[in-house]
Amino acid sequence: MEDELNVTYITLTGHVEVQKYRYLYFLIMFTVYILIICCNFTIVYLIWIHKNLHEPMYIFIAALLINSVLFSTNIYPKLLIDFLSEKQIISYSACLFQFFLFYSLGSSEFLLLSAMAYDRYVSICKPLQYPTIMRKTTVSIFLGLAWLVPACHISVLVIMSADLKLCNLTLNGIFCNNSIYNLHCVSSRTRSIFGVFAVIVTALFPLLFILFTYTRILIISYRSCKTVRKKAAQTCLPHLLVLISFSCLCAYDVIIVRLGSKFPKTARLIMTLQVILYHPLFNPIIYGLKMKEISKHLKRLFSQTKVM
Repeated sequence: MEDELNVTYITLTGHVEVQKYRYLYFLIMFTVYILIICCNFTIVYLIWIHKNLHEPMYIFIAALLINSVLFSTNIYPKLLIDFLSEKQIISYSACLFQFFLFYSLGSSEFLLLSAMAYDRYVSICKPLQYPTIMRKTTVSIFLGLAWLVPACHISVLVIMSADLKLCNLTLNGIFCNNSIYNLHCVSSRTRSIFGVFAVIVTALFPLLFILFTYTRILIISYRSCKTVRKKAAQTCLPHLLVLISFSCLCAYDVIIVRLGSKFPKTARLIMTLQVILYHPLFNPIIYGLKMKEISKHLKRLFSQTKVM
């Protein structure tokens, strides 16, 4: 009983007329969550069963799609529970855990995209060296670092935040993001500096690396024959579209937190939903339609389903 009394609960105030539209909200978000799981795992399943898709590029795509499902699973179940609850609350420890997964998996997406950019760079710019550079060991190291590095950085921020005293138990949002910093009585200079460092390492550096590699690919493709240009366009365009989409959503997250109460509540909710709604669905759609080999297997899968 004493342990229950000692639990600190945070009230989530970002919902708009949740009492009135709770069942509509629940139905929409539940449908989207099921679609996210089905769409992403369909592509992962195709990559898993077809040997011609057991290449670094497709393995990175599968990792990216699994990352999207994990990212969504961190948000959607709690969101669905909140829609059906009288009070939208979360314990501070659970809030910190959600914050950790949100930014850890979000940063992993940047690192996975940078690994994919490097893979495309070697494939197009150094085709003869590709088999020796992009070996299974190299791919495994890239995947491990993509999830481990952000997890280490964000865990430090969580540990720093866990010891700070709370003066505010109301979070202006529907899930735990950077807004949790507004709950603390005093802002930590050390945490702020380390937070900037974490953003630079897990987001800014990968973004600059991606831009650099795709610039190099563009230059080399422009100087090469039509076949190389076509290959570059087919394999690089989906990655660039996903990068632009995710970068915009990250910008949304920063803008929402910075503007705070100055932003209208309904508009804030809509922008917040952009972060968790369309991007996890955007990834499998882009790779399913734009990647030739995946698209081919996807059409076969659906044609077999129709026959059955």
